[in-house]
Amino acid sequence: MSDEFLWPPVGDGSGLARDETIFPQELQLALRNRGMPLEALRYDLTPTGLHYLLIHFDIPAPASDWSLKVAGLVSRPLRLSLEEIRKHPEVTQTVTMECAGNGRALLRPRPISQPWLVEAIGTARWTGVALADVLHQAGVDAGAREVVFSGADRGVQGSEIQDYQRSLPLSEALRPEVLLAYEMNGEPLPPQHGHPLRLVVPGWYGMTNVKWLKQIEVVDRPFHGYQMERTYRYAQGPDEPGDPVDRIRVRSLMIPPGIPDFLTRVRLLEPGTVEIQGRAWAGDRRVVRVEFSSDGGESWTAGQLEPQPAPFTWQRWACPWNASPGRYTLCVRASDEAGNTQPLEQPWNYQGMGNNMVQHVDVIVKE
Repeated sequence: MSDEFLWPPVGDGSGLARDETIFPQELQLALRNRGMPLEALRYDLTPTGLHYLLIHFDIPAPASDWSLKVAGLVSRPLRLSLEEIRKHPEVTQTVTMECAGNGRALLRPRPISQPWLVEAIGTARWTGVALADVLHQAGVDAGAREVVFSGADRGVQGSEIQDYQRSLPLSEALRPEVLLAYEMNGEPLPPQHGHPLRLVVPGWYGMTNVKWLKQIEVVDRPFHGYQMERTYRYAQGPDEPGDPVDRIRVRSLMIPPGIPDFLTRVRLLEPGTVEIQGRAWAGDRRVVRVEFSSDGGESWTAGQLEPQPAPFTWQRWACPWNASPGRYTLCVRASDEAGNTQPLEQPWNYQGMGNNMVQHVDVIVKE
C-alpha cells in the first residue's frame, strides 16, 4: 500500500506546503480535531468541551467486557476491569497538556499535517490511579527497560497498519504523578478523550498520553514503533532520524483583548489602560518571567506572574498597557527556571514539532 493511495500528493510531494494553499486533507483533519478558543484562557480549569483534542485515527467503541492487559516482563500478568483498577488509591492531578505540533501551521514552509495555530492547549483535572501502583501489582522484572502503551485506536500512517502505541522509560513510568485516568474534570472520560481509560504523563507533550488504553507491556529494550521512530521527532528532513520529542517547552499565550473582526480575528479596542492577561506554562518546570510587547517584540515590559497553583499546570499573568489610537502587534514571551525563553522566530523542523515562538496578536485602537 503506497502513501499516494492514502494521501494524494500535495505541494511538491515533499510533505511541505510551499504556498498558502490549504489542502482538503488538512481541512478534514482540522474538522475532526479542535483547539481551545483563546478566550478560554480565563478559566483556571479548561471546561471539558473547550479542551484541545487530537484524534489520530477513529474514536473506538469500547468493548462491553473491556479490560486492561498488563503483560511482558512481569511476574504476575494481569487483566484488570475498571472496577479492579479503581481498587487502587485514587489520585487526582491538574495538568496542562499541549500538542507537540502546536504552532505547526505558522511555519514556512508549512509541514502538512493537523494545521494547528496556537490553540492546541488545555488544563484539566485528571483522576485515576498511579501507573506505578499497577506496575507494582504486576511485579516488574529486574531486566525491564521500557513500558509500551497500546491504544484501541487503529489506522494507517506511513503505509503502516498500526494501533496507536507509545513507550516510556521505566523510570518515567514509575513517577508517582503518572496516571491511568478514568475521569476528566470530575466526570467519566468522554469518548473523545479516551473512555474508559487513558494514560496521563504530566510534563510531556500530548502524544505521550495514550487514549483508549487496552494494553501495557513491559519490555527489556527500546520500543521501535511508528509513533516513536517515524514521527514526533525533531528532524530537518524526511530521512533524518532526529531527536525524540518529549517534554513540553516553555510557552505563554494572551487572551486576545477587545473584540474580534469575524474573519481576520484582528482585535478592536477602545483607547485607555487595558490589562493584558493570559497563561504561561513549561511542562515539568516553573515559569519565572513573562514579558509583554506592544511593538512586535522590539521592546518588552515585565508582566506580573502569579505563583504556580500546582506542579504541571499553567500560571496566570497580567500586564497593564496604555493603549493609544493606532495599529499594534502585541506579543508575549515566557522564560522558565532552566533559563529557556520563547524565541521570536521559530527554528524550523520537518514535522513542525515543539513550536513555542512568541504569540502575535494584531490590534487596532480606534480614535
